[in-house]
Amino acid sequence: MLIPREKDTVQKRGAPDPAALAIQALGFLAEDEERLGDFLALSGLTVDGLRAAAGKPDFLIAVLEHLLQDEMMVMAFAASAGVDPASIAPACRKLMPDAGQRPVDA
Repeated sequence: MLIPREKDTVQKRGAPDPAALAIQALGFLAEDEERLGDFLALSGLTVDGLRAAAGKPDFLIAVLEHLLQDEMMVMAFAASAGVDPASIAPACRKLMPDAGQRPVDA
């Protein structure tokens, strides 16, 4: 009998917490030198700047927006984090200021 790993079942029940998801996504980017390098290059941050910005809402939005630019990366992250890939864009929108007043497709 196979027992599912915890990470395989953690976020299957509902929408993930947006900030926690963004932090998981940052960890996912940091696991791979090329992914992290691309993010740093596109964001203009250094590793030290990344550490300083890590908890800020705008930074968390930027992490998820970066992830959403590459469907293959979205799928890989979702599989790694045990989340529905379709939950990532809504989580990003929830982090945005005035999220409740934005159009659904914004």
